[in-house]
Amino acid sequence: MTITTSKSAEVVFNAIINVANWWSQEITGKSQNVDDEFFYHYRDVHSCHIRIVESIANKKVVWLVLDNFFRFTNDETEWKGTTVVFDIEQQQDKTILHFTHVGLVPEYECYNACKDGWTNFIGDSLRSLIETGQGKPNPIEGGFNEENVKKWNLQQS
Repeated sequence: MTITTSKSAEVVFNAIINVANWWSQEITGKSQNVDDEFFYHYRDVHSCHIRIVESIANKKVVWLVLDNFFRFTNDETEWKGTTVVFDIEQQQDKTILHFTHVGLVPEYECYNACKDGWTNFIGDSLRSLIETGQGKPNPIEGGFNEENVKKWNLQQS
């Protein structure tokens, strides 16, 4: 997926690393620097543990999915070990964001739901955060899975 904007590469980069402002307000942990880890969850449907493995200011961010759970799939390994890549390219007065979830393949049970989810969160929410300063993340709904937070040894951000 690609987003083109008139905003600077710095604005795009800062939006990406502020995950709670475009993906979910229920992010625990940190998402700004290499080796930061965070936990995402949506109700009891999806949760994952992510580490930032590459971050080049205004150019690139790469996440590694360390652990993942979908309530709606039989295969518990889907997403585990995949990478989420945000490549930022400045071209004159435009900034282009290339988003790729490397390892998310059509054979996965979650593929269609995940593709639709990323289309919403990247194409709508992150784009909105970049363009207007206001994203459309999942709201805080409660039911946060504290057991996983403890298991993954994350601190509240």
